[in-house]
Amino acid sequence: MKLQAFLLLPALLRRSIAYTLLSDASLQSLPSPGDDFDIHTGKLLAPILRPRVPGTPGSEAVLFHLVDFFAANLPQWKLTFQNSTSTTPTSNGAEVPFRNLIATRDPPWAKGDGNVGRLALVAHYDSKLTPEGFIGATDSAAPCAMLLHAARSIDAALTSKWEAMAAEGLGEGGYDGIEEHKGVQVLLLDGEEAFNTWTHTDSLYGARALAEEWEGTINPAMSTYQTPLASIDLFLLLDLLGAAEPTVPSYFKTTHWAYRHMADLESRLRSLSKFRSAAASSSQHRFLNDADKKDSGRWLGGLVEDDHIPFMARGVDVLHLIPTPFPHVWHRIEDDGEHLDIPTVEDWALLTTAFAAEWMDLEGHFDTANGKERRMREDERTEL
Repeated sequence: MKLQAFLLLPALLRRSIAYTLLSDASLQSLPSPGDDFDIHTGKLLAPILRPRVPGTPGSEAVLFHLVDFFAANLPQWKLTFQNSTSTTPTSNGAEVPFRNLIATRDPPWAKGDGNVGRLALVAHYDSKLTPEGFIGATDSAAPCAMLLHAARSIDAALTSKWEAMAAEGLGEGGYDGIEEHKGVQVLLLDGEEAFNTWTHTDSLYGARALAEEWEGTINPAMSTYQTPLASIDLFLLLDLLGAAEPTVPSYFKTTHWAYRHMADLESRLRSLSKFRSAAASSSQHRFLNDADKKDSGRWLGGLVEDDHIPFMARGVDVLHLIPTPFPHVWHRIEDDGEHLDIPTVEDWALLTTAFAAEWMDLEGHFDTANGKERRMREDERTEL
């Protein structure tokens, strides 16, 4: 199918055409975070477990950690910042800075942002002003670490896929479908939390600024996507994850098909004994228990406000991974590293990785031989 004709297809149909399920061997090869999620020394999680209110040294330190992770481990990801300022109810008229970090990996032959549709993996990295010393481990230090792990885990497979496509003449100059124009980005957003009381103006500072800027930025003429906002094929938002035995409903009818894909991956990972949490048995508690919801079911998307709101209001499809009910530590000083259930954190990281890998059509591009050896080491770690 020629690209011009392909792009005339409805968006949902376009997204479903190049969605190859991961084999059991590929799922088995996906790495666990190992010690990277140790709350004291873990290279991914520990540096985020600190107060990080926008405009404070803690926020600066965490942003440096996030940037350094990509620079040191994922040099092929393009890093950009979207900056804004705003007064807040507690700033006494002073402008508070908000800095969003965007890490993007597109096919090497992509010419300009306007020709690539992307999976956006999203979490906020700021923490709440009160109570004093609030860390926000589930809200959302752990989700940020999960996204870092997912990006690192799919990076080599992305390289393998695009090198294979280029070798087959499907790269630059050989386009014959949307698959050659599919990328992934990690959005680490600032200023999600309210400084005083949650309102439409005292919340979502970074998300509101980014959505507005991307909607108003027009890509060059003849681009596939008119704006950076339009290039988001799915906005996958993680929040309040890391407590034991979460239940995440399917919030939006329009993205229930994506929810079902992730729920199926959860079931398969459980059956392959890849989950480590107390609810790891395939016959027990499920994180995603809404896969069989009917169109006539109760859709709760309008009841939970989060960073997706400014994007959804502008037509972006959203898959929201936030538990209902919220963790019992929500907005309490107890939302710290000690109250995380680390096996559950690791399971979410693995599930997010698997979903991103399937979305990016990476079947056949994971090192399953080395994955078998790594799995044996992980089994030994679990036994200890």
